Amino acid sequence: MSETNSAAEVAAPHRYTAAMAADIEARWQDIWDADGTYEAPNPKGGLAGDAAVSGRPEKFIMDMFPYPSGAGLHVGHPLGYIATDVYARFHRMTGYNVLHTLGFDAFGLPAEQHAVATGTHPRVSTEAAMENMKSQLRRLGLGHDKRRSIATIDPEYYKWTQWIFLQIFNSWYDEGAKKARPIAELVTQFESGSRAVPGTDRAWSELSVGERADVLSEFRLAYASDAPVNWCPGLGTVLANEEVTADGRSERGNFPVFKSKLRQWNMRITAYADRLLDDLDALDWPEAIKLQQRNWIGRSEGARVDFPVGSEGRITVFTTRQDTLFGATYMVLAPEHELVDTIVPAAWPEGTHDVWTGGHATPAEAVAKYRAFAASKSDVERQADAKEKTGVFTGAFAVNPVSGEQVPVFIADYVLMGYGTGAIMAVPAHDTRDFAFARAFELPMRCVVEPSDDRGLDTSTWDDAFVSYEAKLVNSSADSVSLDGLGVVEAKAKITEWLSENGIGEGTVNFRLRDWLFSRQRYWGEPFPIVYDEDGVAHALPESMLPLELPEVDDYSPRTFDPDDADTSPETPLSRNEDWVSVQLDLGDGSGVKSYRRETNTMPNWAGSCWYEMRYLDPRNSEQLVDPDVERYWMGPRENKPHGGVDLYVGGAEHAVLHLLYARFWSKVLFDLGHVSATEPFHKLFNQGMIQAYVYRDSRGFPVQADQVEERDGGFFFEGEPVKRELGKMGKSLKNAVTPEAMCAEYGADTLRLYEMAMGPLDVSRPWDTRAVVGQFRLLQRLWRNVVDEQTGDVTVSDTEPDEATLRVLHKAIDGVRQDLEGLRFNTAIAKITELNNHLTKVGGPVSRPVADQLVRMIAPLAPHIGEELWRKLGHTDSVVYQEFPVADPAYVVDEAVTCVVQIKGKVKARLEVPPTISDGDLEALALADEKVVAALDGAGIRKVIVRAPKLVNIVPA
Repeated sequence: MSETNSAAEVAAPHRYTAAMAADIEARWQDIWDADGTYEAPNPKGGLAGDAAVSGRPEKFIMDMFPYPSGAGLHVGHPLGYIATDVYARFHRMTGYNVLHTLGFDAFGLPAEQHAVATGTHPRVSTEAAMENMKSQLRRLGLGHDKRRSIATIDPEYYKWTQWIFLQIFNSWYDEGAKKARPIAELVTQFESGSRAVPGTDRAWSELSVGERADVLSEFRLAYASDAPVNWCPGLGTVLANEEVTADGRSERGNFPVFKSKLRQWNMRITAYADRLLDDLDALDWPEAIKLQQRNWIGRSEGARVDFPVGSEGRITVFTTRQDTLFGATYMVLAPEHELVDTIVPAAWPEGTHDVWTGGHATPAEAVAKYRAFAASKSDVERQADAKEKTGVFTGAFAVNPVSGEQVPVFIADYVLMGYGTGAIMAVPAHDTRDFAFARAFELPMRCVVEPSDDRGLDTSTWDDAFVSYEAKLVNSSADSVSLDGLGVVEAKAKITEWLSENGIGEGTVNFRLRDWLFSRQRYWGEPFPIVYDEDGVAHALPESMLPLELPEVDDYSPRTFDPDDADTSPETPLSRNEDWVSVQLDLGDGSGVKSYRRETNTMPNWAGSCWYEMRYLDPRNSEQLVDPDVERYWMGPRENKPHGGVDLYVGGAEHAVLHLLYARFWSKVLFDLGHVSATEPFHKLFNQGMIQAYVYRDSRGFPVQADQVEERDGGFFFEGEPVKRELGKMGKSLKNAVTPEAMCAEYGADTLRLYEMAMGPLDVSRPWDTRAVVGQFRLLQRLWRNVVDEQTGDVTVSDTEPDEATLRVLHKAIDGVRQDLEGLRFNTAIAKITELNNHLTKVGGPVSRPVADQLVRMIAPLAPHIGEELWRKLGHTDSVVYQEFPVADPAYVVDEAVTCVVQIKGKVKARLEVPPTISDGDLEALALADEKVVAALDGAGIRKVIVRAPKLVNIVPA
C-alpha cells in the first residue's frame, strides 16, 4: 500500500480499500461455509431433502476437471472458474436450483515424476497440491457445493471408475439393436445356437475356456490385444499419440519413440462412431469443436476390395474411389501389417528392379531394415508430405481383381495401420502421394479418369496426378465388367455391385477413428479390476472386491532401457510387487479358490474424467454409481436438450477431441445398459480464451522476471540491460506468472474477478495488464461511496423515489445486464453496471434506496463479497445469493423520444422528436403539419409519402 493510499485511509477511515476488501471477503467466505449457502439439494435423500427442490428448475454448471499442480494457480487459471461462478450466481437469483462444484483430476504423470525424483508418495504431493488449490479458489469467493467435491484418487471414487470399466468389459455392441448389451446375452446366443460361433464349425460347448475367451474378446467393448503402440524405451512406458512430438520423440525427456506391438487394453469406441457423429447435431457446442470431432471420427463411404496374394491369401483394402480400380498398378502395406511376414518370399523374383530392393540381398532383409526405419518415426511424420518417398518391395505380387494383372506389393511408411485396413491399392495417376511414390520407384501408371485439361492420357508426360469427381472413366474395361464412359457416381455404384456379386468386396463405411488404447505402464493410475488365470485368460473381479486399491511400492518408476533399443518391453512398477500381483481368490464363478495374477498396467489419466459429472450428482452414494432419480433430475433429457447432459460445460478448446470424445463414449455405454438417462454428458459447451502475458527475453533469449522490467523511452530494460517483449502464455518457467494471492492482497478478490471478466469477450484470449486492474478497483470504490459514507461508515441512501432519468438508466442497465449474463457476455455487463454507477455518482446526493438495492443485486454475481456486505448494510438480514435478480420495467427501457428525419426529394428538411411507439399515420400527419416542411413544399402537391416509423418520413412532391 502506498503512502498516498495510507494517508487517504486515515482521512477516510471507512473507505473501501484492499485491507477492507480482505476483511469483508474472509468474513463472508466463513459465513457461506457455515451456512451451507451454495449447497444444492437433490430431489431425494443423500445430500438433502425434497422440500427445497420443489417448484425450482435445475441448472447444472460445470468447469473442466482441474489437475492439482504443485506450482499452484496463476491468474490465468481461474478465468473459466470465475465465469461459471458468475453464471451460477445469476441463475440462483433467477429461481434455479443450481449445482456448481469442483473436484480434482488427480491421477497423472507429474505427481509420479515427482515421486520418482524425491521418493515422496504421489498421494502425499497430490493431496498437498489439492489443499493449496482449494485455498486459492476459496479466496476468490467461488460458490461451490463443497459436499460434492471429488478427487479421482480417492478409492471410493475410483471404485466406480473400475465398476464402469467392468460394465464396458462385460458388454458387446449389438449392430442389429445399435446399442450395447451385456456379454451374457451374447453367450446365451452362442449356447443356444441362435448365433453361430465365428471362426469355427464347432459348437460353443465344444470350446475350451481359453477359446471361448478369445471369441468373446472379439466382441467385448473393453478388450486386450496385441496393438501397435508408441514404445519409449528411454522412459520405459507406452505413450499416447499426444505425448509424442512431430519428430518421433517423447515430449518428456526427448527420447526416441518406436512403433511396437504390445499386449494392451483397448476400448471399442469405434462401435459407436456413427452415434458419436449423429448426436453432435443436437448439442449446443461451438461449430469448430464439432468439426474437429467429425474430422477425428472421419466417416468415409466406399468399398472393401480383396486382392488375392499368394496361394490362398488376400489383401483387403478400403477405398473411397472404387471407380479407379482398373488404375491400381501396385499396392502398399503398412510396415506393421500382419500379412507382411507371410507374403515375403525367400528370394527376389526374377526381373525385380534394383530401385525396388533398396540394395538388400533378400526381401526379408529389406523388409526388416525398413520396418526398423519406419518404427523410429511418429505417425505425424509418416503422414507428412515429405519430398522423398521411402519404401521397399516385399517380393510379393497381388492380383488386381478386375483386370487380373499382377501388381507388386510394397511396404511404405505413408500407409498407417491406424486408418482403414493398413493397406492401399495405389492408383498413382489419380492420387498425389501415390504419384510421387510411383515416380520414385519407377512404377507404372494408368489413367482411368479422363483429364479435363490438355495433359492427355499419356501419364509419362504428367507432372502430378489428376484428381476429379466429375470426369468420365476411361481404360476401365474387362470381359466381366466395363466402366468406360460412366461418371464417377455411376461407376462407383456399378463396380460396388460387381464386387459384391463376385464375392470380391462390398460397399462399406470406414472411419478414421481407432479403438482407444487404454493401458499405461505407470504406477499412479487406477488399477484394472482384472486378474489372469494360469492359462492367461482374463477374469473380471466381482463388484464385491471393489475398489481394488493401489499397493505400496518401493520404486515408482517403470524400468527404463537404452533409449535406442527398440527390442525391449515394459516392466511396470506394479509388476515388481509380487505379493500384490500373485493372489488366491474365489471369484464367485463356481471355480472356488484359484491362483491368479493381477493386471499390472494402470488406466490412463483420462479414465476418471470420463464420468465425473455423474458423481457430482450423488458423491456419497456407496451402493450405486448415481441414483437414477437424481441423475434424471439433473441431467435427464428435456425439450431443449434432447440428449440430456450438463447445462453448461466450460473449459479449454484443447480438449476438443480426446476427453470430450471419451466421455461421450462412456455416457452412451452407460445409457445403453440402463444406468443413466442422458445419452450425452455435456449439452452446452463453451470454450474460454486464454489470459496471456508478456514475456521478456534477454540477449540470450532467456526469460527474465517480468515484474522487474522497466519501460522507458519506448524500450524495455531488466537490470539496466535491454530486453525484448513478446506475448505468450503465463507460467512459472517464463517468469511472468502473477498469482491470485498477489492481486487479492493488492486489490481484493472482487476486483480480480471483475477485471478478469471485464478484459474482453470470454471466448477470446487477452493479455494480462496488472496496471489496468485498478480500473475495476475504482468501480468498487465508487459503488461503495454511493452507499456508504467514507467518514462515518453510515449508509447514505435515501428513501426518496428516483427521478425519471435515473429510472431510465437503471432499467436499461437491468435489461442489458440480464441479457449479457445469460449470454456469458460478462465484459459488457460490467460496462453497463459501470455506466449506471457513474450516472449515480454524477447526479450526486444520496442514492435512492430502490436504485441502490437493485444495483447491489446486479453486481452481486460478479463481485459477491461486496455485494453481500452492501446488501447487509442496506438493512437486509438474509443473503443476497438467493435474492431475485432485478427485472426491467419495459416502459423505462425504450427511449423516451426518438429523432425522426423528414426528407423532401431525399434532402433533410426537418427533425422531429416523437414517441418510439408512434404509428405510421400519426407520424405522417405530424410531419406534414411541421412548419419547416410546409415552407419547403411551398404549396406543391404531394405524390407520395413513405413512412418508416419512428425514424423516417420521405415526401415525394407531385
